[in-house]
Amino acid sequence: MILKDRIEVILSLPGKPLRNYKTYLPQAEIERNLKKLRGFLSLSAATTEHLSLYGTLYDWLIRPAQTEIAETGVKTLVFVINGFLRNLPMAALYDGQQYLIEKYSIAFAPGLQLLDPHPLATRQLKTLIGGLSEARQGFIALPGVQSEVDLITRKVSSEVLLNQKFTSHSLKQTLSDTNTPVLHLATHGQFSSKIEDTFILTWDGKLNVTELSEVIGRRNETIYHPIELLVLSACQTAKGDKRAVLGLAGLAVKSGARSTMATLWSVNDESTADFMAEFYKQLAKPDSAKSEALRQAQLFLLKQPKYNHPFYWAPFVLVGNWL
Repeated sequence: MILKDRIEVILSLPGKPLRNYKTYLPQAEIERNLKKLRGFLSLSAATTEHLSLYGTLYDWLIRPAQTEIAETGVKTLVFVINGFLRNLPMAALYDGQQYLIEKYSIAFAPGLQLLDPHPLATRQLKTLIGGLSEARQGFIALPGVQSEVDLITRKVSSEVLLNQKFTSHSLKQTLSDTNTPVLHLATHGQFSSKIEDTFILTWDGKLNVTELSEVIGRRNETIYHPIELLVLSACQTAKGDKRAVLGLAGLAVKSGARSTMATLWSVNDESTADFMAEFYKQLAKPDSAKSEALRQAQLFLLKQPKYNHPFYWAPFVLVGNWL
């Protein structure tokens, strides 16, 4: 957590007492460095620069406990963070040789007490996909959405509402009529700590976060199987909003969806289509945790020379239940 004169980490490991460690720096300097970290994930930044900066963040958050973490054999790191840290991809932390995602699955939580970890029943994995590939209501076209939808439907059983079929009414109706555990929305949208600035774009308007959570909540009340995973592809968290990731978590908790996957910044169409195809391929495997499916999809991009920059693979975050 970011405090007035330091960054302080409280570490919880299985079977061990809580421990904490601190890095003393003025809050203004900490936040200045963190904002610089976000900027250096753009494609125009030199690789050596972002590696150095994310090495510094690794030193603050992970290095003091890296041996202890490794010795426990944990596979997933769950971050409960505050301030500008919420806008940074923990997957891109760098230890001098590897990114953090190369060693661990990663998830975010608004507070561990809010979570009820529960694995996804992959034998019944089905997806409801809603998306826009065409320009609409002043928003640019997302041509990669069609490719994304095609690739996902090859990996898992899916019902698709695309372009004209993707209206607020059709989404509400289809959610009410189906027991699919995964809702995948590939459209423009923004998630903010402010309800009025939080929406997803449908063919006929903007579906605000309150409406969406009510729809998901009603489905969960009338159908035995809840929404296990809400995927927000092409949506992004509000720029500069320190509490936007908590907004994502809040949607999941409020609506009854167990977890949400979204991006921290606008993503590349082609790489995202490839990412989502790999994510669902991994998610459909027996006993695959959502966090591990996310990790494998990120590594899939990282291992491709044209997509190995963190700009392509680091923005994807999982908030909520990581199993």
